[in-house]
Amino acid sequence: MKNWRFIVKNIREMGLETKAVHAGIEENEAGAVVPPIYQTSTFKFENVQHGADLFSGKGDGYIYTRMRNPTVEAMENAIAVLEGGAHALGCGSGMAAIHTALASLLKTGDHVVCSESVYGPTSTLIRTVMANFGIENSMVDTSNLDAVRSAVRPSTRVIFVETPANPTLVISDLDGIAEIAHANDALLVVDNTFMGPVMQRPIEHGADIVVHSLTKSLNGHADVVGGVIVVKDAERYPHFRTTLNQIGGVIDPFNSFLVHRGLKTLPLRVRRAAENALPIAEYLEKHPKVQWVRYPGLPSHPQYEIGRKQMDGHGAMISFELAGGLEAGKTMMNNVHLFLLAVSLGGVESLIQHPASMTHATMGKELREQANITDGLVRLSVGIENLEDLMADLDAALDLC
Repeated sequence: MKNWRFIVKNIREMGLETKAVHAGIEENEAGAVVPPIYQTSTFKFENVQHGADLFSGKGDGYIYTRMRNPTVEAMENAIAVLEGGAHALGCGSGMAAIHTALASLLKTGDHVVCSESVYGPTSTLIRTVMANFGIENSMVDTSNLDAVRSAVRPSTRVIFVETPANPTLVISDLDGIAEIAHANDALLVVDNTFMGPVMQRPIEHGADIVVHSLTKSLNGHADVVGGVIVVKDAERYPHFRTTLNQIGGVIDPFNSFLVHRGLKTLPLRVRRAAENALPIAEYLEKHPKVQWVRYPGLPSHPQYEIGRKQMDGHGAMISFELAGGLEAGKTMMNNVHLFLLAVSLGGVESLIQHPASMTHATMGKELREQANITDGLVRLSVGIENLEDLMADLDAALDLC
């Protein structure tokens, strides 16, 4: 039998489920199975020289929790292992992670290509905040490789892709986009929030940077707000760490502890949710009151084959529109009970929301229409509840539409 030291040392060679349970955990003096919470803002130096060495980078240790913290590092290391990256950086929110990643890679005069169908605040950040600092952008359909190629300029430094896209579930070919990015001396940044490392690992398909909202499936219990950046190459990590330290959008130890705890059941939760999502998507697709459905597990999905190539499952997100349009959608959303009317996704509970008036409202109608985010689009995040109960809840609400 492999001893515990061996397992920790060689965790990257283990199966995904083993990684989820054991990654990031190291021996401690008390022999605690769960890493302790270092709920402290600052750390004591052994002497003046020790403190000076830490600040100059000559020594390895802890100074101040904004810079490094053992509890945060345990969570970061676990996610880096799951995503197949060299290092990870915990952030105070998913948007803090995206902002920090872009700020680390872009400067005035640079250009970023971004998926047109993307989380609303991501689009707004790139088109307003980053643009205010002289960073240009092109929002394109990244499922179309020709559109991506055409959008690239000599000044392009980043191609930012969210796949499957929020909320349209458009799937972009990561291998193809990575090839385009690297041929033009640009980096591929992928928001992997919708799928997570259980069902998609973008670094295996050429991504240089992966970002997540920890709030979603990685934590999975709707009680944390956080984000994470995973860097493929160790050489890039110090620059990202410096940027995060200066911007200051770090995650705290307690939330890091909760996320690390959530990771242990990640494979079980996301697979169960996906098992629920497929029959729900099939039910909706056949329902006479439903106009269209987008779910990566349905053969009718336009990028179904690309999804099969780069994903290990179909996820728990479903988008659809009722034949009665927005008004029918409102009726449905106002009459479900198990599907909670709330934003966010990836938790153990099922959620339903209206992107055009909620998560993607800041994009504006013109950009939403460009990205096919229709006013009637309804987004489901399927949880781990009993499937028959979820189906009954949807069926009863649809009867009223």
